[in-house]
Amino acid sequence: METGARVRAGERDEGAGEGRLGRAELGAEPGERATLVQFSSAFCQPCRATRRILDEVAAMVAGVRHIEIDAEKNLDLVRALGIEKTPTVLVLDAAGRIVRRAAGMPRRADVIAALGAAV
Repeated sequence: METGARVRAGERDEGAGEGRLGRAELGAEPGERATLVQFSSAFCQPCRATRRILDEVAAMVAGVRHIEIDAEKNLDLVRALGIEKTPTVLVLDAAGRIVRRAAGMPRRADVIAALGAAV
């Protein structure tokens, strides 16, 4: 999704609800059409900028929600999903399936394009 961010499509992660993430895993209600899931850590500078970008995109597209997860407080989920760095962004479709994944700070245009695969 970003310059320097590695984007992978069609992720199916084992151990995380058979490839689906829902309220139980996310700790919040997912979006009706898509969900932008951000894994962050407390002292991660790019995480703050990523939060702003994802909040802006979620506000622009009806039915899309941004959920931020503290990686340090959710180590089981981080391990199950193979999260290796923060920020990592997962784009989920309406069913909670991971359709895009990027490690690093994304660009707004790339997030919007990735949402196209989810909605």
